[in-house]
Amino acid sequence: MLGVNVPPAWAWFSELRHQRLINSQEYKEQFGKWDVLELPDDQKVNAIHAAVLPTGRILLIAGSGNKEDMFNAGTFKSLVYDPATGRSRVVPTPDDMFCSGHTFLASGNLLVAGGTQRYERLDGAVTNAGGGVIVKNEDPDSAPIPFPAGTEFRSPEGLVYRATHPFTVEPATKVATRRGATVTASETTVFAEAVEPGPGYVFEGPRQYSVSGVPAADAQNVYALGQAMTLKKQNYQGIEQSFEFNPYTETYERVGDMEFKRWYPTLTGLANGTVLAMSGLDGTGEILNGQNEIYDPATRTWRERKDLTQYFPSYPAVFQTAREDVLFYSGANSGYGPAEAGRVPGFWNLENNILTPIPGMRDPDLLETAGSAWAGPVQDQRIAVVGGGGVGESPRSTARIDTIDLDSPNPTWQPGPMLPEGTRYPNLTTLPDDTMLISNGSRDYRGKGDTNNHNARIYRPQTNTLDYAADPAVGRNYHSASMLLPDGRVMTVGSDPLFNDLANTIPGTFEQRIEIYTPPYLFRGPQPQVSDAPPRAALGDTVSVASPDAARIQSARLMAPMASTHVTDTHQRSIALDMTKQDGGVSVTLPRDRAIAPPGRYMLFLLDDRGVPSVGRWIEVPEPGRAEAA
Repeated sequence: MLGVNVPPAWAWFSELRHQRLINSQEYKEQFGKWDVLELPDDQKVNAIHAAVLPTGRILLIAGSGNKEDMFNAGTFKSLVYDPATGRSRVVPTPDDMFCSGHTFLASGNLLVAGGTQRYERLDGAVTNAGGGVIVKNEDPDSAPIPFPAGTEFRSPEGLVYRATHPFTVEPATKVATRRGATVTASETTVFAEAVEPGPGYVFEGPRQYSVSGVPAADAQNVYALGQAMTLKKQNYQGIEQSFEFNPYTETYERVGDMEFKRWYPTLTGLANGTVLAMSGLDGTGEILNGQNEIYDPATRTWRERKDLTQYFPSYPAVFQTAREDVLFYSGANSGYGPAEAGRVPGFWNLENNILTPIPGMRDPDLLETAGSAWAGPVQDQRIAVVGGGGVGESPRSTARIDTIDLDSPNPTWQPGPMLPEGTRYPNLTTLPDDTMLISNGSRDYRGKGDTNNHNARIYRPQTNTLDYAADPAVGRNYHSASMLLPDGRVMTVGSDPLFNDLANTIPGTFEQRIEIYTPPYLFRGPQPQVSDAPPRAALGDTVSVASPDAARIQSARLMAPMASTHVTDTHQRSIALDMTKQDGGVSVTLPRDRAIAPPGRYMLFLLDDRGVPSVGRWIEVPEPGRAEAA
């Protein structure tokens, strides 16, 4: 009996000692603490996308949640969660925003664009040959022609394929010239599949199709071209729909459709308040070949920027730099695209559309599923790239942290400390004290082989060092996200492992628990108080912030709310504010440059001489020239 009972008893005793240790005040002051939260069953969602709303609540978007049965049933979910009260509610979700892109606008609305038109079909599971078909219209005088799903394309041999989704064909464009006019046919790409299963419909070469529903008189103007119809794997397909989520009404508002369907796109906010959409899989499952477009919040419409044609793998990490017309691509990405294209980091000059590569990073072939973010205040113009792995289902991963100073006369990659393990899917959260929490991830693709990393570290950009942090209890890999909360804590959600066991035999289940990290700075005593602050401050303004703790306030930061998916968040940034003390509070001065502080909502934090932040106060930075009208 002794031999049977001692191991369980010892395990229980060891766990008890461990719990006493991690809950001791001394431990929490040094390493922080994690707490796991369970939502009610009817409030649980697969948190593919996560954003901190300017109300302090959290928006978790699942869409179909990587569940094809939910997709087929048209069951799309979003959840609004209040970390202050623990209350949550499911909100109506009008389309499948699973694997969309998003970023915040100056209004405080969250722009959400793209998502899922069709789930993938793996090799061996494709029964009906399918592929992309380009429908052309050479008539400049026609009206737009809508076609329903099921529209048939007939080849000269009599083989018939059907469009899987509705589409619209625009009229051709006509440009007057000295000799008359030049007509350019419009093109609309749709996915079609054979009306019957089997290899008899497989066709590899190019051919022309007639389009059903087109009158014979118009057949010479409206026709379709296809390159191949195959039984090979069919990728996920994107949608063109976009929405603004209004945080004050907690509803989605339909806005203009994108010019291109996108699945796995990145949306990067620009200094002027517009948004650039890049990359993604199109409506046929092919990665877009550099077609990028701009969203104008004033008109709520999209416009292709052919002058900014630039190829990236899906979910590229592209940041607005301190120079308005220059973006920086860190090389981090989250998926689709060939291994030899678009993987090198560099500066993207929007004036001439030249991307200047910056090689020299360690493990440059391990940038897929890497994380990247501003390291320290954005004025430092330092980007960190953390972890990552090989292209596709590679088991390779890296523990690398490399940084680059974008303001340097000769920007080069500098080696940083190494994480304790190779890490795909690291969550990076910039904290108000200018440090970065690096948490979770896995060593292998989607946590295969039970390879979740149950660890966290605090990266200090000022010293380029890494400190130990308390270990998270919940493992997280693919489809996970982290967020800085207004009270200074960090919330992590999601995880979509491929398998649930070491032998990779049990299908994975989506992680629906929430875990909240309380950093060490919140165990050093009471947080400094902000008793009053203006709701709005323009660029260059100096404003007063009332605080009974003014004597010990040392610094002030504006923190952009996070909007994270697939370890990609190009909106996250910390902005250092010039600060002076005054009677009953402090005065803070905003930067003058909108490339440093783009218009939008921010959390204002004051930090005391112990490095403890206040609770963040929401403040609006309006578009230049619109402060009075806001």
